[in-house]
Amino acid sequence: MTDADTSYVLSLSCPDGPGIVHAVSGLLAEHGGNITESQQFGDADTGLFFMRVEVEAPVARDVLAQAVGALGERFGMTWRLDVAGRPMRTLVLVSRSEHCANDLLFRERAHTLPVDIVAMAGNHTSLAGLADFYGKAFHHIPVTPETKPAAEQELLRLVDQLDVELVVLARYMQILSPALSEALRGRAINIHHSFLPSFKGARPYFQAHDRGVKLIGATAHYVTSDLDEGPIIEQEVERVDHTHTPESLTAVGADVERRALARAVRWHAEHRVLLDGHRTIVFR
Repeated sequence: MTDADTSYVLSLSCPDGPGIVHAVSGLLAEHGGNITESQQFGDADTGLFFMRVEVEAPVARDVLAQAVGALGERFGMTWRLDVAGRPMRTLVLVSRSEHCANDLLFRERAHTLPVDIVAMAGNHTSLAGLADFYGKAFHHIPVTPETKPAAEQELLRLVDQLDVELVVLARYMQILSPALSEALRGRAINIHHSFLPSFKGARPYFQAHDRGVKLIGATAHYVTSDLDEGPIIEQEVERVDHTHTPESLTAVGADVERRALARAVRWHAEHRVLLDGHRTIVFR
């Protein structure tokens, strides 16, 4: 890679067929590109083809994007081209639990997560101090059944105002409406424990302890109008036993949630996750 080269990441999906890889690699070569990483997958169930390529090229993004756009029309592609490693502008939504938000903020500060957390927003003020500690603006957007539509409009206004690319629900204990879920489709990630639907409602880890569970799990997924049923990005699990108390199970669960969410956010920010209907393709 020379001083004039830029590293790009191209991710795409389209109907499967012959010549796609050849066409993409040929186009990149025509623009002086050197492919440093390439992954692809053809889904026999949906008939779709998925590809992620990292390439070093001595051309401006606009030039390369124009060429990819023409190729995309030829193959019916949905595609995205970005500078590799560019921090993704991210809004973190919180309620009262701090473990997931604190983990994301720490990873950002340690430069181990390719995100730019532009602000935090919460339906409570409990974590305003955490935001202040990390030097982040905190927006209090209270939610009641009566104010929920207005609160969601305020949230969308904040997303637009801050040019947010990714919204992370870091234990944000509010159900997004179908309209808001659709507005954030493919760019909002949620995390929840994997006891559902067995242990609903409050104190799920106490319910799990009462039933003697042997596994603690967490699921990170894209937000959809179907509660906790969006396309799964990552899942994590930890084995437990009879010696665990409800409190220690809760601590294990918090750690599992942190790990699963951090990986999902990283893979999304690195353009490694592509939607395949109600599933995801993750190029790790």
